[in-house]
Amino acid sequence: MTALLDNGHQVVHVLTQPDRPAGRGLKSQASAVKQLALARGLPLSQPVTLKDDAVVATLKRLNAEIMVVAAYGLMIPEALLQMPPRGCVNIHASLLPRWRGAAPIQRAILAGDRETGVTIMQMDAGLDTGAMLLAQRVAIAPGDTAQTLHDKLAATGAQLLLRVLQEQLQPVVQDDTQASYAAKISKVEAHIDWTRSAIEIDLQIRAFHPAPGAYTTWNGQVLKIWRAEPVVDAASDPVAGTVVHADNNGVVVATGAGSIRLLELQRAGGKRLAPRQFLAGTPIDAGTRFEA
Repeated sequence: MTALLDNGHQVVHVLTQPDRPAGRGLKSQASAVKQLALARGLPLSQPVTLKDDAVVATLKRLNAEIMVVAAYGLMIPEALLQMPPRGCVNIHASLLPRWRGAAPIQRAILAGDRETGVTIMQMDAGLDTGAMLLAQRVAIAPGDTAQTLHDKLAATGAQLLLRVLQEQLQPVVQDDTQASYAAKISKVEAHIDWTRSAIEIDLQIRAFHPAPGAYTTWNGQVLKIWRAEPVVDAASDPVAGTVVHADNNGVVVATGAGSIRLLELQRAGGKRLAPRQFLAGTPIDAGTRFEA
């Protein structure tokens, strides 16, 4: 939205989901979209659903030329899709038809994809099935997390959207035979299975950073792992989940294939800490087992 406003486009109305509880205190917090809308003095609505006739009537009175959707999280009724003269366009964080659905960024990292991208598509009644207007590839760097990749894709998406609004583009129909589905992330998926390979666990940690955060259990408590790196040498202990050694350089854990060095850890209720700080307050001895 910032790109639209800063480039002279008129935003006649902003839709965002209702405020949600967030943080340790689970206090109601406004989305970044709402905060920006309020800061810029833009008309704002937070409907629970877009299927309400009153909501549809309100939007119809705006006479907007086009509707732009980005990670909104609610289904757009067909009545709204057909309302603006230029329709509704969606900024989707993948190279469609790969990774249609709710979590394209996390799924791309989990799958070990070397690249992803942004697609601006004309929305239809399907799930990310509309014709594509513009797309651009973005490399996934070895250290990218869901957060860093999101930020890169957001910047790319803003530039593509400006082009879509300014240029006459020919829509390209998606090839459904090449489609894959990016299902919504569940917290259960973030639980580390140490019998998997070090490379797979590294991908898991990066994909679930910052939310929900990859974790293991140790002494009956949750231990979140925020940053790690696979170790080239094979683990000296064949039992997956066993701490091979722990020092200021990291906590090295055996996996199903190779070992992985944990570089940022967090106990329940504590802060995210580098190995030196973490081990100073919470020693971990070699031979300790993390639960799968």
